[in-house]
Amino acid sequence: MRQLIATPEASTADLASRAGVTEATCWRRLERLRNAGILRGQRAVINWRALGYEVEVSLRVTLDKTNPRAFDEFTAAARLVPEVLEIQSFLGRVDMRLNVVARDMAHYRDLYRDRILALPHIADLEALMHLSEIKSEESLPL
Repeated sequence: MRQLIATPEASTADLASRAGVTEATCWRRLERLRNAGILRGQRAVINWRALGYEVEVSLRVTLDKTNPRAFDEFTAAARLVPEVLEIQSFLGRVDMRLNVVARDMAHYRDLYRDRILALPHIADLEALMHLSEIKSEESLPL
């Protein structure tokens, strides 16, 4: 598992060599992890800035909870905005968090006015401008 976390692009043969097991054993172990739901897949990690998306904003959203469908309708509408990369729900004062990217401030302004503010059931919205990434880990030290 440590080898896969360190180099997710490695082939089964390379992982097996690093772990000191046969390729067949490595493949079976990976398959067991997938079947157990521990290994959910592999993905590309995209550098959005390299693709021209210079602005990243975290939006904290409080929903109007007087409507019983507020969470479902908000989430369904937010999923349709391509620049929304991540949607999270919370317990507490803030109900949802959206991670949004834009090419520049003009793009973000238009996106905010035309798409974000049009999302249903928003009672309060707070925008946090992303300045830098200090730590971003998706793995535990195994």
